[in-house]
Amino acid sequence: MEWLCTAGHTVAHQADADSFLRAAQRETCDLYILDWVLPEGSGIGVLKRLRAREPDGAPVLFVTVRDDESSIVEALQSGADDYMIKPIRRAETLARVHAVVRRRLKPVSDTLTVAPYEFDLEQHALSMNGEPLKLTTREFDLALFLFKRIGQIVSRAHLLESVWGSRHSAMDTRTVDTHISRLRNKLRLKDSDDWKLTSIYQHGYRLEHSEKGQSSEVSQAQVQG
Repeated sequence: MEWLCTAGHTVAHQADADSFLRAAQRETCDLYILDWVLPEGSGIGVLKRLRAREPDGAPVLFVTVRDDESSIVEALQSGADDYMIKPIRRAETLARVHAVVRRRLKPVSDTLTVAPYEFDLEQHALSMNGEPLKLTTREFDLALFLFKRIGQIVSRAHLLESVWGSRHSAMDTRTVDTHISRLRNKLRLKDSDDWKLTSIYQHGYRLEHSEKGQSSEVSQAQVQG
């Protein structure tokens, strides 16, 4: 944990499987790190419940002493993104963490298309049905962050840290609410039958797409992993 904090990551530790799952439901993260053996449960059990809840949720890195091939295969087939065997080394661990997050979040092209929206990542521009939308840089970053996490509940704290770069609750969360309200208007979400940006009480926000044609609407150029 100290290695990750020193490298600039914000880390939250949970003492047992149930606490981890409850925290995962309340807060959003860019990466989960699991051991196989956990108090009151197992890492593989936690992984399966995470993937059952959100098949395309945050990536999972296993760090454990179990080095047999069957365990590695089971973890990867259950949805883990990478697997490290203890004892681990600092430089390799940080490199694996960065690689896993980068593979999941980095676009494979300069555009991200989620009909009717298209993000031009190089020009930092967003269009709707080919019509340019006037967004501030912060609004663009917020929209991109949400569209990379369709269906996931994203907490205000995670938005503040990831989009605004603030780790402190002193920044009023109404800043997030104000920008969300502007996005609803500028992206015409209030009039959309296909998209909803929903406020989740005491949690944050979730961008949702109607089930009709959802899988075909998202371009394969969206993200890796």
